[in-house]
Formats: sequence, C-alpha cells, structure tokens
Amino acid sequence: MHTDETEVRSHEIEPEKRSHSQHQASLALKPKLEDIAKTIRLTGWITFWIQLALSMVCGLALLFTITGRDFAQQPNTGIGVGIFWCVWGILVLLFSIFWNYRYTRFGKRLANPNPTLHPSKAQTVRAIRLGIIVGLLGMLLSIFGAGATVSVLVAKSVSQPPGVAITDPYRIIRAMDVFVAVANVNAIAAHFVGTVGSIFLLERVHQH
Repeated sequence: MHTDETEVRSHEIEPEKRSHSQHQASLALKPKLEDIAKTIRLTGWITFWIQLALSMVCGLALLFTITGRDFAQQPNTGIGVGIFWCVWGILVLLFSIFWNYRYTRFGKRLANPNPTLHPSKAQTVRAIRLGIIVGLLGMLLSIFGAGATVSVLVAKSVSQPPGVAITDPYRIIRAMDVFVAVANVNAIAAHFVGTVGSIFLLERVHQH
C-alpha cells in the first residue's frame, strides 16, 4: 500500500517538474527573443534611413545628368550605358529600402507578447537571405554602371592633350559625366550598407 502511494505521488510530481522546467526554459528564452527582436528592428531602421538618404543623392545626381543630357549636342554612348545600369541599380535599391522596412516589421512581430504572431525562424532566415541577394544584385548592377562611367572619364582625360584648348564637346569631361559616376558610387555604397546589415542579422539569427 505504501509503495502504491509513493508511485502515485511520483507520477504527480513528474508532470509538475516538467512544467516547471518548461516554464524556466521559456523564461530563459524570452530575453533572447526580445534581444534578437530589438536587433532586427534597430538594424532595419538604420539601414533603411541610410539607404533612403543615399538613394536621394543618387536620384538627384541622375536628375541633373538627364537634364544636362537634354542640352548636350553629342551625348556619349558610354555615359548612356552608365545611366542605364544606374537606373536599374536605383530600382533595386528602392526594393532594398522596402525590404529593410520589412525587417522592422519582423522585429516588431517578434517583440509581440503573443507568440502566435511571431514569425518562424525559417521565415526570418528566408527574408534576410533575400535581402542579401537583393543587395548583392544591386551592387553588381551599380558596379557595371560605375565601370562604364569611369572608363569614359578615363578615356576623355587621356585623350586631352595638355595645354591645348578642346572645342569638341564629345572629348570634354562634363559635369553630367561626373554626376553619373556620383550616382553609381552612392548606389554601390547604399547596397553595401544593406548587404552588411543583412549578413549581420543572419549571423545573429543563426546564433539564436
């Protein structure tokens, strides 16, 4: 009889121990979840504002370039190629800015007290990996544009003999040529910031 009572008590204590250990594990996991949520949200906002500022610089430089090209008598084909890749780089940058805003929403959902609203780790990793791919693609497009623009600037500077006045507008380095280079360089910097932020978040999520 005494043995039966002991077994019954042990069976009653075991679920209590399990629930207590689960409660402790959830309490230990909560600060880590809050920490990763804060990190995702903060990183998303930082990269969002930096990329937004750099995209405005790119847009203004490209606007000055396009307006200047309207008055150019002999537009350079190489600069046109640089503008083409720059436009695509800026379009990808706009998507990257939107995606960084999505990071802030992911962080807000993770910080929600209701666990059913939390995105899964797989969803978070997929979103961050897409951000990395977008950043690398944008950098590649902007590098193409910068390469085309710099090659034109170098060709023009080499073709100018020292001490001789040049009247051919096709061989003169114009302000609009420099604006295209500025736009592409700023696009590269913006995509670099987004890519570094996404890689940082991916590392933090994997550690969680």
